[in-house]
Amino acid sequence: MLKEWRHRRAVQRVKPGDGRPLKRFRWWQMLTRALFHLRLMDDDGRQTVYAVDVRHQNQSDGYVKAHLYLDGRHHAESRVPAAFPVQGGTVEVRTSGFGLKRCHYVTADGAEHQLVPDPVSAEGRRARLDRSHPALSRCIGFLSAIVLVIGVVLLVLQLAEQVTRAPEGVAQYVGTFTSPIDLPAGGNVVVGLVTVAASTERALRLRYNWLLDGGTG
Repeated sequence: MLKEWRHRRAVQRVKPGDGRPLKRFRWWQMLTRALFHLRLMDDDGRQTVYAVDVRHQNQSDGYVKAHLYLDGRHHAESRVPAAFPVQGGTVEVRTSGFGLKRCHYVTADGAEHQLVPDPVSAEGRRARLDRSHPALSRCIGFLSAIVLVIGVVLLVLQLAEQVTRAPEGVAQYVGTFTSPIDLPAGGNVVVGLVTVAASTERALRLRYNWLLDGGTG
């Protein structure tokens, strides 16, 4: 029921578009923009092309907007999480602190299909690497997950040490805890940068885990 309520709220946030044309994706927008496409066939055989355009720089304002284009024209817009009604279902868009975590077409019967990233975008280039070098792609994905697991472990150890060192708190009940791993300030910076890179790589594949990607962000 909560999921249905959130879906209705997302649909209610959708506003009509202004009909402006969809701008081409430029290579310098790879870190600030995501563009995905969806092609559907009408009952009469006519092809309808949808595009979802997300500009991540809006996140500095406290929110991100997703824009839906229909056959190259601005059709609708919404703050994320967004749910755009389209032919035969809904396009759902969700973001994380590192990019997109969901951009799927959900049919009326519940089937889900991820939209196709624009080939020039960072997500499109990552998808091309997965197609052309699947073994390398799996290795990169595995390393990203390992990096995030290590980052979560280090975070838990540091938090446990800080909590038990408080003058008044759990230390009087469980004693103090000293982390077996003591990183210098520079080491913590390096770990932070590596975990951000790992979560960004996973976002390019629309992979998200609340503990791994959320815990390190």
